[in-house]
Parts: sequence; C-alpha cells; structure tokens
Amino acid sequence: MNTTARIVAIIVGLSTVSAFAQVDLSDQFLPMFMPLPVEAASPSNELTEAKINLGRQLYFESRISKGGKMSCNSCHVLDRYGNDNLPFSPGHEGKLGGRSSPSVYNAALHVAQFWDGRAVSVEEQAKGPVLNPVEMGAPSAEFVIQVLKSMPGYVDAFKAAFPGEADPVNYNNFGKAVGAFERKLLTPSKWDAYLKGNKEALNAEEKKGFATFVKTGCVTCHNGVGVGGMMYQKLGLLKAWPELTDNGRSDFTKNDSEKFHFKVPSLRNVTETGPYLHNGSVKTLDEMVKKMAEYQLGKELSGEEIASIVSFLKALKGDLPMDYIKAPKLPESTADTPKA
Repeated sequence: MNTTARIVAIIVGLSTVSAFAQVDLSDQFLPMFMPLPVEAASPSNELTEAKINLGRQLYFESRISKGGKMSCNSCHVLDRYGNDNLPFSPGHEGKLGGRSSPSVYNAALHVAQFWDGRAVSVEEQAKGPVLNPVEMGAPSAEFVIQVLKSMPGYVDAFKAAFPGEADPVNYNNFGKAVGAFERKLLTPSKWDAYLKGNKEALNAEEKKGFATFVKTGCVTCHNGVGVGGMMYQKLGLLKAWPELTDNGRSDFTKNDSEKFHFKVPSLRNVTETGPYLHNGSVKTLDEMVKKMAEYQLGKELSGEEIASIVSFLKALKGDLPMDYIKAPKLPESTADTPKA
C-alpha cells in the first residue's frame, strides 16, 4: 500500500474526534508533505544567472504582444502572489480568457501546467499565452523572435544565456529562459519551518487546523511539496458540481473518463489567490472549504471546522522574494522593432 493509500485508510478508520485526537500527526501524516526546495531544478534546463536574468526581462516584456501592452506579469502579477485576483483575465483587446489565471509561484513543482495539464513544464507553458489570440495575441513565434532580434540588448542576453549556440534567439530558448526564472519563484512559509522540525513554527490554532484538515480528508488530494498541484481530480467527485460546463482535462486528452477533471490546485498562498476554481466562481476561502468538503468528500462542515481549516491554510502564506521579482531594465527598442 502506498503512502497516500495508507493515510487515507487511517482517515477512514478515525470514526470519532476522540479517536483522531490520539493519532500522532507528526508520525502518521507529515510524511505526505515536503518543505520547499531552494529551487525547482530541471535536468533539461540548467539554472544559470544569465538565463534567469534573461527570463526575468522576458517575463516583463510587453513588446512581443499584439499592441505592445501585455506581458506575463499582466495576468500573473508577481507582487500580488502571481495572479490578478480576477475570475478571468483580460487579454490584449480586453477580451476575457476561458479560465482563471493560476499563480506562477511554486508552479514549477507541479505535475504539469495549466488547469488541464496540457503543458508538461513551465518552459512549455511560457510559450502558450504569448501566441494565444485572446491573451497576448502575438501572430506567430517568428514574430516574437523578430521583435527580440531587433534589439541588440536581447541578442547579447540570449548569447550569454545560451553560449555556444549558433542562433540562440529562438522560441524554445524563450521558453527555457522564462522557465528558468520561474523555477526560483518559491515562497517558503512557517509551514516549511514546521516540516523541517521546528514544532513551534505553527501556533496551537494552526496545529489544530492541520488536524482538522487531515480529519476531514483534504490530504487525500492536497499533499506533497505544493500541498496540491500533484494530481488531477474530478470536480464534483461525490456530488455533482452545480452548473459545471467546462469539461476540463477531457477536452485536451479526448478521454471521456477525464471529463470534469482538473489539476488539483496548490494551497500555498491560497489566502492571496482568490477567487477560486478554474472559473473564479467561488469568492471566499471559507466558501471554498465548505464546498470542497461537500462535493469532494461528502461532508458537511460546521462553521468551527471551516474556521479551523482556514487557520491552517493561512500558515501556508509564504514570503515573496521581493528583490528577485523586481522589474528589470529592458533592452531599448530600435527603429526597426516591429509592431504587431
């Protein structure tokens, strides 16, 4: 029996609060979680200073978008915990996207990217929104490269980031550079200190909240280094989710058994990333906890239980790396910089 199955079996066996209270949480449940690493390393994308610096510039670069006004940071706002707190993000013409923009913080540790997991890595994900006609609206990858090659500062930056390549300014390297920058967008919190052995990092209320989180069964899906982000799950697992029109992952995989399945969101910084769900339809964290228990676990939580879980979730709010995310100076445009 694997770790998750064993823990779920323990949860099912805890029929009363008194029985649950006798369980040693440190021994039984904490192994389902891991503290954040220093960086989300990739075997295929070495994290060099030159590559990260280039990725930071590209993350804030709007001249590659149609109209020259949209960048990655427009929807995934780094000083607002990596999102824009809107149900749907407006693109270059003001049209709204079809799903809520998830946070980029800690995302490089997830099983895949996007709500449906259609990108296997942050490097692949970075290339999508730029060419999306609703989002940044660049007409083609060739156009993006043409813009970047028109600015000597970018040409030099790509050469430094990808030494030895005959033609380093290309779209795959664009994705690698942005991905390298995002792989260090991590937000350690008091939860990480607790996982590393500092049992005083959480106060009594937060520890009780973790106990309620476990007892309720939230750990079945929300576990691992991201406290989520590591699997796909059906929305409305035990009770049909009302008015659900998005087919989720099945539209990508063409597998009917994955209808209404979405990547399980990470709960890190969840207090800062509302509104919630793929469509931003749930406005408050209390409501989200209540609905998750009802539709995913078949449980009706009391107000006290909801408040207890939220107390734990607040402990997952990490610190933003303010120096790392500071907007960089971008290369100057030239007379022949094209505009879409």
